[in-house]
Amino acid sequence: MSIGSQGSAHPPGTRKTVLHVGCGNEPLDRVADLFPAGEWNEFRLDIDPNVKADIVASITDMAPVPDRSVDAIWSSHNLEHLDHHQVPAALRECLRVLKPGGPFLAAVPDLAVVAEAILADRIDQPLYLSSLGPIMPLDMLYGHGPSIAEGNAHMAHRTGFTARSLGQVLYEAGFDPVKVLRRPNHELLAVAFRPPAAMEWLSVFGPWPEPAS
Repeated sequence: MSIGSQGSAHPPGTRKTVLHVGCGNEPLDRVADLFPAGEWNEFRLDIDPNVKADIVASITDMAPVPDRSVDAIWSSHNLEHLDHHQVPAALRECLRVLKPGGPFLAAVPDLAVVAEAILADRIDQPLYLSSLGPIMPLDMLYGHGPSIAEGNAHMAHRTGFTARSLGQVLYEAGFDPVKVLRRPNHELLAVAFRPPAAMEWLSVFGPWPEPAS
């Protein structure tokens, strides 16, 4: 699979491209309503050579992906696996490869939930059930313990976010507008755009905050 040329338009009937960063072995099921298969091509990128990715690379250096070449980016529980100082570089890379108006959607653990569990002395008790099994606050904070114990170091968490801190780092990277939603499944969902935001996407996620000054 190849990514389209820099900033190319879409003739009628052609598909757009969503870059699935940190894809692992997961399909696009969670956001299939936003990126229907008949209209979108999924391009998969992951640092782990053992997963089915089109490009093996870190989100901090996506050199094989041309500037302004993808229409959207989906990142599910990926940013928290970076060192804290790497997050701005990763977001700038996402901004670089997005076409103007394209959305960046990212899900990460909600550390406010972890803080509440710690205060309630429930750090080692299951919060919810995932495809990996029961997830404890410890897993949300440090990464999925059983996977790490099996030798999968890529599952370790090295940073984390609250709704405010995630929104701030996205604005600082150059995204605008930015919205961060607290989800009922103990995660944050960020929706951010390479300016100027496309009205077709704004209508999906509105209302929006005032543009950053």
